[in-house]
Order: sequence, then C-alpha cells, then structure tokens
Amino acid sequence: MQAPAATAQTAPSVDPPYNQKLLRLSEVLGSVHFLRNLCGESGTQWRDSMNELLVSEKPSSERKAQLTASFNHGYRSFDGVYVRCTPSAIDALGRFMKEGALLSEDISTRYGN
Repeated sequence: MQAPAATAQTAPSVDPPYNQKLLRLSEVLGSVHFLRNLCGESGTQWRDSMNELLVSEKPSSERKAQLTASFNHGYRSFDGVYVRCTPSAIDALGRFMKEGALLSEDISTRYGN
C-alpha cells in the first residue's frame, strides 16, 4: 500500500494592517494622475509613483491586482466627469494632493521601518 501523497498547503495571505489606507492612496494617485495631466502637466510622475509603491510593497498577485484596480478606479472616476481643466477640477486636485500627502505620512509614520 502506498502512502498518500503529501499536499502542500499554503497559508492564506494576510493583508497588512495599513492595507485599506494603501488602497485609498492608490486610488488618490490615480485621481491625481488624471487631474494633473488634464490641467496641463504632461508626464507619468503619478503613475510612476504607483509603480514605485508596487515595487516597494512587493504585494502578492492578488493584492497587486487590488492596488492596481484602486489606481484605475481613481483615474476613471474623473475620466468621465472632466473633459477640460476647470476650477472644480483644480479644487479636487488640491484636495487629493493633500489627502495623498496625509495618507503617505500616516502610513510611513505608523507602519514604516
């Protein structure tokens, strides 16, 4: 009689305690990326910041997909609303820049090494 084959069980991945804030930061980066380009900035600085976040975070493929989806949601949230830079778009951009800075500060202060 043969012994049953051993099955490798992997522990379910556990999201870090700052995951919800990181998802929100990803969404904010997507919004800022869209609005900054809409209002005259040409470049990929904010998308590059998102890529840097992914590189430094080294998320599982599932978490990477979630973070990327959050970025894309932030981008698309304004894609259908603004077709040109308006005072309202500039105001939204300012709010998102402030929120992104606060989230970044909070995550790095509370959870950074």
